[in-house]
Amino acid sequence: MKQNQTTHLFVCHLLISVLFLLDVSMAKSQTTITREVPTNIAQPERNNSAFSTNLTDTRPTEGITSSRSLLSTDSTALSPIIHPPSKKTKLNRFFRTAIDETPYKPHLTSFIVPTAFIASLSINGLKNLNLSTKDEISEHQLKHSNLDNYSQYIPAVMVYGLNALGVQGKHNFKDRTVIYLTSQLISGAMVLPLKHIVKEVRPDSSNNLSFPSGYTATAFSSAQFMFHEYHDSNFWLSISGYPFAIFTGIYRAINNKHWVGDIVAGAGFGILATELAYWVHPRINHLLFNDNKTTSATLMPFYQHKQFGLSYAKQF
Repeated sequence: MKQNQTTHLFVCHLLISVLFLLDVSMAKSQTTITREVPTNIAQPERNNSAFSTNLTDTRPTEGITSSRSLLSTDSTALSPIIHPPSKKTKLNRFFRTAIDETPYKPHLTSFIVPTAFIASLSINGLKNLNLSTKDEISEHQLKHSNLDNYSQYIPAVMVYGLNALGVQGKHNFKDRTVIYLTSQLISGAMVLPLKHIVKEVRPDSSNNLSFPSGYTATAFSSAQFMFHEYHDSNFWLSISGYPFAIFTGIYRAINNKHWVGDIVAGAGFGILATELAYWVHPRINHLLFNDNKTTSATLMPFYQHKQFGLSYAKQF
């Protein structure tokens, strides 16, 4: 038991260090570099009246912007007024709200919750809660249920179901599928190796792969996925996936499969996986579906020999 606690502390400190370095790197990448243009340079004289006269006969036609709206009266044809690009948005017809379609850039605050969940493993009170929770469950003999096998996926299913019913999320089918699969890959890449490194025995002593909870990681990554897809259009709808994630975590403890610390860590890893998936999505999207018109790519689900999967085809 003491060895497991030492391993937990080492893993926590290592993950916190990695998250800190990741936050710093993203903060640097988001820094805007500005350049001051000197104002004391003599400007050549322009014949504004002559230039204005040339624009007098310009008439806008349907679908074409007027030349006067593109050029200022004190400029030449080689120096148009440049307006900063506005946010790319689309209208959610169901909620009558605008959805921001600009690429997601996580802020430092995006990692506070998952970091807090993972860092809480070093708190002695949480370690004592593991044993006390097991004793309470054994004393009250709560009924086991296998609903947690399905509840972990409900938030993701809700996202696809709502889009099918016309309640549009932030991304289209292709993009949100890539994002969700990426989050599950990242979550598995963190959870599965830790199970074999820590080797914590489950409460029911069935094996030594208790830490962290993979079901809870999947549930919270799905809930975070739903939050990102709908928080621009309807906040209450966006957080409706978290009750299913919490239900999954609670029943992992009731079913005597995980300690409380395993569940809290799984929630942290799940949220972190989805945040990273949204952050790397533009790079993955460019790698899989670049804008070259001479190529095309297709991502489609399939069912064969009683197995589900995804097929990816790219034509050059």
